Amino acid sequence: MKKLINGIVDFRKNVRHTVKETFALLALGQRPDTLFIACSDSRVVPNLFASSDPGDLFVIRNVGNLIPPYSERESLSGYGSEAAAIEFALRTLPVSEVVVCGHSECGAIGALAHRHAHDAIPEDPAFKGWIRHGEGSLRQLNAGAQLGAHLERHNQLSQLNVLEQLEHLKTYPGVQDRLSQGNLRLHGWWFDIKEADVYEYEQSEGRFHLIDETYAVKLLNRDIDRP
Repeated sequence: MKKLINGIVDFRKNVRHTVKETFALLALGQRPDTLFIACSDSRVVPNLFASSDPGDLFVIRNVGNLIPPYSERESLSGYGSEAAAIEFALRTLPVSEVVVCGHSECGAIGALAHRHAHDAIPEDPAFKGWIRHGEGSLRQLNAGAQLGAHLERHNQLSQLNVLEQLEHLKTYPGVQDRLSQGNLRLHGWWFDIKEADVYEYEQSEGRFHLIDETYAVKLLNRDIDRP
């Protein structure tokens, strides 16, 4: 807490005057174009590694960057915050891109990879119940699926989990509608904490590709003819 309080004081003294006008405009409303789904891990900082500004990203963060599949059987009280955020972003905000971003050394995915979650002590039922939304990727890994053979088991699972959560996203009616209209794109990213590198899943290559200057040009060129 001491670091946070001192940080606020430093912000007021050295930063606030440079961003106050920006926040004054944002107080009138937000218009992010990207829904960013990331892990709660304190080491994963999207605004830092994507060099984004306030108002650029509408962010969902939770343990393991998981998205429960949509279910019409849920009661109104049964839908979680993830479903509410997805619905809000797609119906209220000018979101045209959705990024699911996993990362290396993820504690939740590590527990899933080594089946610690299934042996969790009784005091951890919420954690055990939550990470079941990644079990599909665990089954794929156990069946021999892999994206990065050089990676440790838990990091291979983390990458597979990104793809599983993208499939979960596609179960949401709002996502289905926007995809069918051609005005929404889904992206799978993976952040390597040790190297501070970001990768995007390249479907044509069947692997996560480092987003460096050369690959960034390729990604940006895809947008040239996009409305």
